[in-house]
Amino acid sequence: MQEYQIKRGYTKKLTESMLQSLRDQFGVEPRLTEDGHYIVSYGALLRLEVWAGAGGRTLFVHTESDSSADDETILDTNRRFRNYLQQVTGYTAKERAKKAQQSVKGKD
Repeated sequence: MQEYQIKRGYTKKLTESMLQSLRDQFGVEPRLTEDGHYIVSYGALLRLEVWAGAGGRTLFVHTESDSSADDETILDTNRRFRNYLQQVTGYTAKERAKKAQQSVKGKD
């Protein structure tokens, strides 16, 4: 499970953004669980589960990958996943990596 910070301004409609971004990036209708998590399956992802953290300032993501997927499918899935994270969090992959490093340093 990964936790991603949400950029200021992106937190107001986080749930709507999570849902619409799943539709936009993966082209499938997410399934809503009883505990408010959204789940999709696409390409090399057997399961992509996302939910908002307390206060709507973080995004939690749990993935299960299909290791038997071909390289083209894996690349397409990874690209869509990165685009999804950017669309929801407001941060690029480079910015997310920097935030994660800062978070780890702050916990030491």
